[in-house]
Amino acid sequence: MKTIVKLTEKSVIGEIESVLDTYPYQPYQQAFAIPDLRQELISFVINHLPGFSSQRADNQMLLGENHKDSFLNHTLDRKISRNPLEQKLYLQNLIHQGIFAIIQAKADLISNQLCETVQPGCQSSHWFG
Repeated sequence: MKTIVKLTEKSVIGEIESVLDTYPYQPYQQAFAIPDLRQELISFVINHLPGFSSQRADNQMLLGENHKDSFLNHTLDRKISRNPLEQKLYLQNLIHQGIFAIIQAKADLISNQLCETVQPGCQSSHWFG
């Protein structure tokens, strides 16, 4: 049983990386390069996969009151098709929903974290004295 979970987690992480590659570097890829946010996204996706017996309460709060009727909430308990393409699309949709929810819920934290990083082209030069 542990092997199945590890393989599933590994495939989810791989798919998260693929999906994140389709987003702009700033702010999305930068934000999810932060280890805590990346782990939160991984947990969000895994906790919303049917068949995993885990607490969903923490991740449900990320969606907020305005998103209770979202596609994600309507499909949480739906059985995933055996069709590999439908499974991949379902997983990608969960990842997009997780990215959206985390970015929205953690906007202030992300903004502060990204503002603290120094970008070489934006820093004033001390070369001229």
